[in-house]
Amino acid sequence: MNDSALQIPNSEFVTPQSDAITPLVARVMRIDETTWGTQKQNFQVRYRGKLLLDSAEAYDQLSQAVRQHQMTPLFRMEEGRETILLLEGVLEPKPSNPWINLILFIITIFSVLLAGALYAYDGAVSDNPLEMIRLVLGKLWTGWPFAVSLLAILLAHEFGHYTAARYHKSAVTLPYFLPFPLSVFGTMGAFIQLKEPPKNKKILLDIGAAGPYAGLVVAIPVLLFGLYTSKLHELPTYLISGQGFEGNSILYLLAKFAVFGEWLPKPADFQGMSPILYWLRYFFTGSPLPHGGLDVTLNQVAWAGWAGLLVTALNLIPAGQLDGGHMLYVLFGSKARKLLPVILIGLVLLALVWSGWWLWVVILLILGRFHAEPLDQITPLDPRRKAVAAFGLVLFVLLFMPVPLLTMM
Repeated sequence: MNDSALQIPNSEFVTPQSDAITPLVARVMRIDETTWGTQKQNFQVRYRGKLLLDSAEAYDQLSQAVRQHQMTPLFRMEEGRETILLLEGVLEPKPSNPWINLILFIITIFSVLLAGALYAYDGAVSDNPLEMIRLVLGKLWTGWPFAVSLLAILLAHEFGHYTAARYHKSAVTLPYFLPFPLSVFGTMGAFIQLKEPPKNKKILLDIGAAGPYAGLVVAIPVLLFGLYTSKLHELPTYLISGQGFEGNSILYLLAKFAVFGEWLPKPADFQGMSPILYWLRYFFTGSPLPHGGLDVTLNQVAWAGWAGLLVTALNLIPAGQLDGGHMLYVLFGSKARKLLPVILIGLVLLALVWSGWWLWVVILLILGRFHAEPLDQITPLDPRRKAVAAFGLVLFVLLFMPVPLLTMM
């Protein structure tokens, strides 16, 4: 979502003689300066001055007025002055095909059921991969607690975005679910696509924040119920290859403490270290593994709840077009881009401990450089929305898992 979507090539730029637009702009702005665009510029005409109306109201009025002239206004602050840029063309959202969304969702249901069945499987084991898949498929229905729990979280997240977009009359697709058979979750999540740039920062925040907040409203009860119905077990002294632990976030540690009254996993001993130093090292490096200690064995519902926290944390990474990137952008504008190198360096360091972060380094190198820039960048956030955005960044800290999966090699 950036302004380039509206930069439609134009071979017939407006001239002062053919100008019928300035009187329309003068209704919402006291015009101090007018600049006519050239072939090398992205705008047809630029006005600088002082808005006569509330910026959101002025944008609505002007966008409707110039629409009949096949133009789209952008509101910007340039050199400390309120600026209106008029671009040729009106973005007409194209209809999408809901059958694609439905087919992907059906495949994802099957894929997530399979992941749940694999997680809960306790039957015969075969060295033949095809035979093993056949055995698990025979018990596919046993994966329903995981599938229902995880899909409920993902649906809440995506329809949070979708509902907020429709509330603001922004054109948006239905969720696209991404099946990932034979993986630990059975899915790579889901996404929706805005068919047009958001009108202003308020709308961008509402759409961006609605997803992770709605997802957490479902994920936290699912996690707590799952933990409550899971059991504590003593960990073996030695782990076999492939065994391991789920990673910890601050919120996940607090959830386990709330249910069991202990900080888990509880090591057999602290190896001569103070408990605080032990936990800091374990939290950020995942080592040493707490052999012989105490931990909760997650059932399918708890596993889905933990996955919901991880998915939300990844979406809240404050970069680019992720939900956290939207929150950072509405608070700090173009200055938000300065944080990207810091995030990338942090992920590279974490990738030395957990290799999965390399994928996210690549993703952010591609998507992290661009933000969803609203058409109207003058209208500020109100105090309530500033608090919503700031709390989203706090949530990222509470949910982030430095080492999501700890596996014995």
